[in-house]
Parts: sequence; C-alpha cells; structure tokens
Amino acid sequence: MNTQTLTGIGAAAPAIAMLGMLACLIGGGYLIATRRDRKKGVLLLVMSVVLLGNVLVWTL
Repeated sequence: MNTQTLTGIGAAAPAIAMLGMLACLIGGGYLIATRRDRKKGVLLLVMSVVLLGNVLVWTL
C-alpha cells in the first residue's frame, strides 16, 4: 500500500472542512443563543461534530 502524503486538493480538504466546522459551530451557537431556531442550531452543531470526525479520519 502506498502511504504517500496528501497532495493538491487532498491537502487542502481538511483545512477547508475545519473552516466549515468553525462556521457551523458559530452559526449553530448563535441560533441557539438568540433563540431564533433551536432545531437548526442543534443540527448545525451536529454537523460540526461530523465534520470534525471526518477530518480526524482523514488525518489519522
């Protein structure tokens, strides 16, 4: 099996996913804190956890 390091878009994907995770985390927290739409806020927080899990799987 070839254990080559990530190149091109593969190298940028974890960083892009982490930026998306941060945006979902902030957006979900904002929706919950301002009591605008709790259900969507919780879904955004769940999505941020899933994105974090994906990044951990990609990098480990």
